[in-house]
Amino acid sequence: MKRFLIIVEGDADKKFFRDYFHHLFGEQAPENSIIHPGKDGDTGGYSKLKSEEALQALRQNTNQGGVNLVIFDADDDCEARRKELLSIKEQYGVEFELFLLPNDKECGALEDLLEKIINLDNRPVMDCWQTYEGELEKVRIPTKTPPTLTIPAKKTKIYAYLETLLGKSRSQKKLIKDSNRNYENTQHWNLDAEYLGELKEFLERNIMEE
Repeated sequence: MKRFLIIVEGDADKKFFRDYFHHLFGEQAPENSIIHPGKDGDTGGYSKLKSEEALQALRQNTNQGGVNLVIFDADDDCEARRKELLSIKEQYGVEFELFLLPNDKECGALEDLLEKIINLDNRPVMDCWQTYEGELEKVRIPTKTPPTLTIPAKKTKIYAYLETLLGKSRSQKKLIKDSNRNYENTQHWNLDAEYLGELKEFLERNIMEE
């Protein structure tokens, strides 16, 4: 296996990729091989890749003969985000291979990927959520400007999905948090889902020795 560095956007991404790496390769990722710039809980999105912390990590790993992998959200425009991130290579003189979540071709983020890999036995939970969103769209609150309601963020949907499946104790509630989730729990997630095919190929191609 090659020396590698994976840079992601946040805590949820970091935990997902540590679990997925273990599932895919049968071993724990080396310490500090999967990172996100900034302190735990920080936000900032794709601009984090321009931070001195990220740039220094990329350069150091390259100098040590490693391969750099940047895995960020595509957000609202996959190709525009790809262009923005790849321009950093030339602008700052760093090397990395890029993959955009959820599948390197569609708009979206980690939460879109997670929704695609839930255990199919739990699909009714997400169906109920879709109904909930549909009902919210019909509601008008006269005292609110605009009167339409704000649909909860995708992160809230994933949080709610896990909350319905876990117990009510404090220890169970902790397992809902980004950094405590167990993506190898097959009752909740399917890390062998076909939807992960592009991501699996990307990781194997760049990490495994030829």
